[in-house]
Amino acid sequence: MEKRNEFTNSWGFVMACVGSAVGLANVWAFPYQLGANGGLAFLIPYLIFIFLFGRVGLAAENAIGRKYKSGPMVVYKEAFKERNMEGFGKIIRWLPMIGVTLLAVGYAVVITYVLKALIDTISGNLFAMDSQAWFESISTSDFRLVGVHLILLIMVYFTLAYETKGIEKTNKLMMPLFFVLFLVLVLRVAFLDGASDGYKFIFTLDKAKLFEVKTWVAAMGQAFFSLSLVGTVMVVYGSYLPDREDVVKASTTTSAFDTLAAMLSAFVMIPASFAYGLSPEAGPKLLFIVLPEALRQMPLGRIFALILFVAIVFAGISSIQSMIETVAEAIVFSFPKLKRNLVLIALIVIIYLGGIFLHPISKWGPWMDVITIYILPISGIIGAITWFWVIKKDELLAEVNKNYPNKYGNIWYNLGRFLYVPLAIILCFIAIRYHISF
Repeated sequence: MEKRNEFTNSWGFVMACVGSAVGLANVWAFPYQLGANGGLAFLIPYLIFIFLFGRVGLAAENAIGRKYKSGPMVVYKEAFKERNMEGFGKIIRWLPMIGVTLLAVGYAVVITYVLKALIDTISGNLFAMDSQAWFESISTSDFRLVGVHLILLIMVYFTLAYETKGIEKTNKLMMPLFFVLFLVLVLRVAFLDGASDGYKFIFTLDKAKLFEVKTWVAAMGQAFFSLSLVGTVMVVYGSYLPDREDVVKASTTTSAFDTLAAMLSAFVMIPASFAYGLSPEAGPKLLFIVLPEALRQMPLGRIFALILFVAIVFAGISSIQSMIETVAEAIVFSFPKLKRNLVLIALIVIIYLGGIFLHPISKWGPWMDVITIYILPISGIIGAITWFWVIKKDELLAEVNKNYPNKYGNIWYNLGRFLYVPLAIILCFIAIRYHISF
């Protein structure tokens, strides 16, 4: 069998995983979830869940990918085959793959919005009109962004054209730059008059909110999907992880960077909102209307808007990259005679053609709701149950402890089986029952 491509070291693996995990969930969803759910009252359960999900759930997904040296299409078939249920495994493996493909279609649309914001910041168009008017001008028209959309996906293609080397090198460049750029923004916002009220909001405990079930559900959903725990991308990236690496340590490091990205985003958006009397609970509008309006009023705001949108484009490209890589890996593995670059081009074309019909927010919203309310939560459950209830305990622990004998045992495994899996099921039930999009 041909030797599988691998990341050169754990840093390359972590940066690739961080690139997949860090995206809209961090720079868009986390700040407004924090704003809507009481600041510290949301942050406390979020940190609890991110630690558990990263150290147990993410580690399991990475370990399973490394065990089978393949992505979801092979993993689910082989896992259920060991329980004499290969036929069932062949069927259910399609849902995560369909989910990640549809997610890539929708995700690319909103990153196209960000790239358009970057282009209009450079040209001055974004600052030449009211932020609300600018957003409506691009979010209410069909086919308004077809050129920008194509540019984005061409950029994604070139990050994937050189297989794991391309993925690793681009993320080693883009993700550190992402953190540096956001740190610059954090430092600038810290000197705004009134920014201190934003920090007080983040770190003031609202005890009533802390004991609300809604707060814990929001924190759990944010942590779960921020780490891309849907049995697809992280399985593929795990399959590229060398056997010599400590998978739990690498997964924990990924979670830490993911949390850092979320906190940096919050330290920009929430203090800036308070400084200019804007709402930190503005939901999706926080990124495209509230924050640009704050930047407009800020001295040298255009420069800082440029920094912001460059950073988010980096994060968006790395996330789309991971989604397309997941599907491409499955196709190339299943049909080895197909050329990888031709598969990538075909996927880019499919994602582009699907996405150009979703440019109006009125169409994009329902598309993403179906994916995030139904498909992704169910995919997350399928993965969690497979790792901790289908694959044999000894086999999972053997992979987790490869080159690290007896390091992780019953406590780690039981946390996965009796806490992580039930939480994934609860999250899925809540999402479907109450139509909550995470």
